Amino acid sequence: MPANEIGERLRVTFVGESHGRLVGAVMDGVPAGLELSEADLQPMLDLRRPSHGPHSTARAEPDRVEILTGVYRGRTTGAPILIAVPNEDVDSSYYEGPPIPRPGHADYTAWVKYGGYNDPRGGGRFSGRLTAAMVAAGAVSLKLLRLALGVEVIAYTLEIGGVRARDGLSIEELRNRYADPLRCPDPEASRLMSDAVERARRDGDSLGGIVEAIALGVPPGLGEPLVDTLDGDLAKAMFAIPAVKGIEFGAGFGASRLRGSEDNDEYRVLAWRVMKDITNTSCSEDNDEYRVREGRIVTATNNSGGILGGISNGMPIVLRVAFKPVSSIRRPQRSVRLDTMEEVELTVKGRHDVCVVPRAVPVVESMVGMVLADHALRAGRIPAVLR
Repeated sequence: MPANEIGERLRVTFVGESHGRLVGAVMDGVPAGLELSEADLQPMLDLRRPSHGPHSTARAEPDRVEILTGVYRGRTTGAPILIAVPNEDVDSSYYEGPPIPRPGHADYTAWVKYGGYNDPRGGGRFSGRLTAAMVAAGAVSLKLLRLALGVEVIAYTLEIGGVRARDGLSIEELRNRYADPLRCPDPEASRLMSDAVERARRDGDSLGGIVEAIALGVPPGLGEPLVDTLDGDLAKAMFAIPAVKGIEFGAGFGASRLRGSEDNDEYRVLAWRVMKDITNTSCSEDNDEYRVREGRIVTATNNSGGILGGISNGMPIVLRVAFKPVSSIRRPQRSVRLDTMEEVELTVKGRHDVCVVPRAVPVVESMVGMVLADHALRAGRIPAVLR
């Protein structure tokens, strides 16, 4: 598989660089007959754009998305779909001069990998700018999942700088995450997160955090063991997002501290039950947030995060993605001038986020959507032509 491509039945190839003419994606395998226009994609791209808060970059790309191929009379044709997002607010002046890799960035590893021919401006193809292409392609995938299977993917800011949202957030609260500038549905936690981001900004520093994603309505049976497992492909997709350093499903690393009797998710056949806590725990008849279809097999807990043996089990898929602090900070750091091998002091200049976590929320949703749509097509759950 080419290095810039994700998926097998739904193949998405990412193109472009941070300061090039555009970033974009080629989607091959989208079923024919899907109603699609730029209006379906633009709202997701708008959610990824920087806000006016202290955590965001000053780079103000309009992110006007264009669908150039694969759509005729408002519906997909089955041909590859070419999506472009032009780069319109580029300032490369900060990247002129000798090659000095910024600590924490891919500048040095890219320079080694490509013999110094890589585009270093704004990080080139390793920049967070490429997430605009991910979100554009993800919007197509999420619409396909919603219409064909009723699947909904919800991501939100769980943690920033050690401040964590409270447990037990309802689905309706999660659905309102975009009403908050930090994409956190817990107002008190969001306030504390904002304070932490402001302190880091004043210190010339940055913060990382965690995004949690929940996929509702995923049918059982998705996944292709032993290698193309559903959780394995989701993990690979998450690590394609810049700044991601870790992922866990369900109880995650916490499962290593449990006994088998605590970690095992027992099965139930429920005629009419309702899941009280979609992220991990038990079923309850007195909570109508998420209704389970009659006669469906469910589990009493969801420590597995909705995936067992690399295959979806019909429970909500729950994953958490760890983002490292932004590497571009205003504090002086030590580096090396690569053409002379001289050790130097470097102060990074340019326009950078203090914390990427809020902008990463729609990116995580998009990449989860792409993987789920690909596996649904592979399992025959989505037809090649939509009627």
